[in-house]
Amino acid sequence: MKIHPTAIISPEAKLEDDVEIGPYCVIGAGVKIGKNTIIGPHAVIEELTEIGEGNHIHQFCSIGAPPQDLKYTGEKTRVIMGNFNSIREFVTIHRATASETSVTVIGDYNMIMAYCHVAHNCKLGDRIVMANTAMLGGYVHVEDYAIISALSGVHQFSNIGAHCIIGGASAVVKDVPPYTIVAGNHAKLFGLNIIGLKRRNFSDKTIKAIKKAYQIIFRSQLLLEEALKKAQDEVEDIPEVRHFINFIKESKRGTCR
Repeated sequence: MKIHPTAIISPEAKLEDDVEIGPYCVIGAGVKIGKNTIIGPHAVIEELTEIGEGNHIHQFCSIGAPPQDLKYTGEKTRVIMGNFNSIREFVTIHRATASETSVTVIGDYNMIMAYCHVAHNCKLGDRIVMANTAMLGGYVHVEDYAIISALSGVHQFSNIGAHCIIGGASAVVKDVPPYTIVAGNHAKLFGLNIIGLKRRNFSDKTIKAIKKAYQIIFRSQLLLEEALKKAQDEVEDIPEVRHFINFIKESKRGTCR
C-alpha cells in the first residue's frame, strides 16, 4: 500500500492490497476500501463507507458524510460503492438517512464528474455518466447506462430509466422512461435515444419495437392506461419493451411527457 504520511486513517478502517491514499486524506472508522483503489489528496471517506476494487476517487471528494435530511438523527447508515468507478474532483456522496434500506448505493464502472452530488438513499446502477454539477436529490434511482448532462437537477424520489439521456441544465421533476431523451425546465420528452441504443448494439428489431411502443404511449390520443394496454397487446413481447412499459406503468411520480 502507498499511504502518504499526512493521511489520517482510523485504526478501525480496513484497506485491501495496493490501495493508494494521497496526502491529507481522512479515512474514518469502519471504512472498507478494496484492492487497487486510489484515493486522491484531501479526500474524506467517512465512517462505515464500503468502496470496492479499482476505483479512483480524486482530490477533495467527500464520501459517506451525514445526509442533508432534517429527519436524520445520527443513525449508523452507509454508502456502498462497487468497482472501477471514477469519482472526480469535489464530488459529494452522502450516506443514507434512516429508512428500510439505510444505504446509498453506487454500482460499477460509473463516471461521476466534478462537483456532482449524490444525496442520501440514492441507488445508481452501472456505467452511468453524470456530467459536471449534475445533482441527485434523495432516494433517486438511476438505471444502467443513463447519462445525466451538466448542470441538471433531479427531484427526490424520481427514477431515471436505463439508456436515457438528460440534456444539459434540465430540471427533472418526474420519472424519465428508459431509452428516451429529455431536456428542459421542466424536462420534457424529445423522443428516443436512437443513437445511444445503436452504440449499445441494440438490434434493429429491438429498436423498432421500442419505437412502436413509444409512439403508442406518447404520440397517440389514448389515455395513458389505454395506451399502455394497447402497447402491451400489439408490440412484440421482448425484455426491452416489457421494461419500457412496466417502468411507465409502475411510476409513482408520473413520467416526463
